[in-house]
Amino acid sequence: QAQVVESGGGLVQPGGSLRLSCAATARIFTFYTMGWYRQAPGKQRELVAAITHDGSTNYADSVKGRFTISRDNAKNVVYLQLNSLKPEDTAVYYCNRVPRVADYWGQGTQVTVSS
Repeated sequence: QAQVVESGGGLVQPGGSLRLSCAATARIFTFYTMGWYRQAPGKQRELVAAITHDGSTNYADSVKGRFTISRDNAKNVVYLQLNSLKPEDTAVYYCNRVPRVADYWGQGTQVTVSS
């Protein structure tokens, strides 16, 4: 049984939007800071957004003002709204705790920004 399941990715034109969802088990999610990470081809996986249990958020400079992270503690789900997408946002997006836990990676969801 998967512990983390990401969804919502796809192909979008530059300037477009997507909403990613991550469903996690309560053991992973409850009371922990959760984050969205991404990995582009040939690059290391990086943290792009994080949210604490009580809703405080933090963003990488590269996505600040364009991405919004949120969470539903009742459903154990964390979201990432991606707006004003750029080709350089193309990557596989993952969610995990912050700091990351090796055993909690899911399959990720592919986001491709291209005209």
